[in-house]
Amino acid sequence: MVDAFSDLIRGVRAHGSLFGSSTLSPPWALHFVDGAPLTLCTVLTGAGWIVPEGHPPEPLRARETVVVRGPATFTFVDEVGTLAEPIACGEHCAVPEQGGTRHRLGWNDCGDAGADRDATTLIVGAYPVRGEISRRLLDALPVVLRVDAGGPADPVLDHLAAEVAVDAPGQQVVLDRLLDWMLVCTLREWFDRPGGEPPAWWAAQRDPVVGHALRLLHAEPAAPWTVAALAERTGVSRSTLAKRFTDLVGEPPLAYLTRWRMTLAADLLVERESATIAEVARAVGYADPFGFSAAFKRVRGTNPSRFRRTATTASPARA
Repeated sequence: MVDAFSDLIRGVRAHGSLFGSSTLSPPWALHFVDGAPLTLCTVLTGAGWIVPEGHPPEPLRARETVVVRGPATFTFVDEVGTLAEPIACGEHCAVPEQGGTRHRLGWNDCGDAGADRDATTLIVGAYPVRGEISRRLLDALPVVLRVDAGGPADPVLDHLAAEVAVDAPGQQVVLDRLLDWMLVCTLREWFDRPGGEPPAWWAAQRDPVVGHALRLLHAEPAAPWTVAALAERTGVSRSTLAKRFTDLVGEPPLAYLTRWRMTLAADLLVERESATIAEVARAVGYADPFGFSAAFKRVRGTNPSRFRRTATTASPARA
């Protein structure tokens, strides 16, 4: 059954989005200029610093991973205050909204990096994020998140390192899927870190009652749900479900459902330009387009027609 995290991350996919691997000998400074919505950086060997625009530097050591949330740019340097001239990465490539940045790094300005004990090997994947659904995931993330070495993503990193080291047919597809896998493992580990503050929907998924209710709402968002119907499916009383759901998620079940339906509707309005408002309304569980429009305006602050016009006008700039 579909869970909230799977729904939110489904639009975050690598597609030709590997910057590649770069073996670097100090000093170096790589400036990633595209401002991708999400960028995953991991070091196979060596170490360096991630310096996000407007935020404190973050150390990145061997087998550690950092995810940077755009649209601000960032720099990867051998050390803070390095004298190296920044090399712009990605400025001559497609922007992330066109399917990701494809820029293979492979230079070494300081001789044979393979013989240099100080050499650092970096892998970077930039992710486009399409639609309102995936943006709910972005809203739950800080500008920079990191996970240490030795976690569940390590086996994926081994596969990634092996694939980067060869040049074989289908390599880009394999790398894209491995990067997707790496991103999911990284986010899972970060959400589950001790002392962390994951979004309410993440923690609530572990609850046997509320987690079940969330899966039902995400699997069948257009169903005619009531609190009574959800309570019956989850095996508890209406009052128990309502209180437990509100305590863990931060809002009542039907309020959560309405916001989720409006998120789905926002993407449908843009993706299916030929669909009428009534058709979009039915797709998210509203028989009455007027009731749908009122709910959409209450949640999104504008009516569906105006939202569609604004999004359609802005799409060339985003795409």
